[in-house]
Parts: sequence; C-alpha cells; structure tokens
Amino acid sequence: MAQMYFYYSAMNAGKSTTLLQSSFNYQERGMNPLIFTAALDNRYGEGKVTSRIGLQAEALLFDVDTDLYSTVSELNQHTTHHCILVDESQFLSKQQVYQLTEIVDKLNIPVLCYGLRTDFLGELFEGSRHLLAWADKLVELKTICHCGRKANMVIRTDEHGQPIAEGGQVVIGGNDRYVSVCRVHYKEALGR
Repeated sequence: MAQMYFYYSAMNAGKSTTLLQSSFNYQERGMNPLIFTAALDNRYGEGKVTSRIGLQAEALLFDVDTDLYSTVSELNQHTTHHCILVDESQFLSKQQVYQLTEIVDKLNIPVLCYGLRTDFLGELFEGSRHLLAWADKLVELKTICHCGRKANMVIRTDEHGQPIAEGGQVVIGGNDRYVSVCRVHYKEALGR
C-alpha cells in the first residue's frame, strides 16, 4: 500500500540530493518516478531540481493553480508513474497536499515530499503544516549549526550577512540569503 512521506529540515540538509537519489533508485529498478518542483524557485533554471553538490533532474513545475491529482491522473493514462517526488514542498497549498493524499489513496502511488519545516521567523509554511499533519511518515533530515549542534532553524540575512527579523515569508535564495543554525544561535542572532 502506498504512503505519503514528508522529508523536512532546515536549509542545506540535502533534501534535493535525497530526492534525486530516490529518483535514481526508482529508475535503476526500471521504474518511472515523476518529479515536481515549485515554479517560483528558478535559481537553477525552470523545471529543474538541482542539489548543491551538482546533481540535477528535469521536473514538472507546480504553482498555486496546479491540480496535482488531475495532472498525475492524466499523465498516468499515457505512462505509468511508480512514485511522485515533490521538491520545495513547503510551497504547496493545503489543497495541493490534499491532492497528494488522493494520489496515494486512490491511485496507490507513493508520494515523497521534501521541504523546509519553518521559515526564517520560525513559523510553519502552509505546505509543511499540512504535510506534518497528513503524511504517513515524517523523516527529519539533519544538518548542523556552526557550533556543531543540530540546526533546526533558518536565519535570513541581508546583503551584508546581518540577520533580518521581518519581511515576507518567501524570498528565494540559498547560502547568499539563509543560514541554518540551532535554536540557541537563532535566538541569539535575532535578539530573542
């Protein structure tokens, strides 16, 4: 029986690398995975999942208007997909997370979602909130703070590397904009 997985972490824990490894594993067994990624994150080109270590794969884009269940159902009429992989899943809407549960429950296709748990203010993203609630399996991918502790928070920085404590929830960026830290250093950096 298929299940939905949510692999979550702070930045730089290897979420995209893990997704790409999962895709490779399916392909190596003669199976056909289908990869989705958020349209708003095009740092490495549109329709690509790219890891920091240089691995990449083509992906279908999703945005707020994408009906994931309908898309997968239609594509499966022509090609059987054995697994759905979703990168940047924190950007999913509540409805899209529900659609992914329908893919699992009605189409019996495993869904593996990879994304951030919280934003730079320590708040859950909409997609993450519903994945944490509805996924069958939760898997934390770990990265470390500069002090050696587990990093479970993210700090957004300005162009001078100084922490920012306000702004919109979504600003696309990588190491140039975000630093993963432990809770102690998160509170220290933001003066909390």
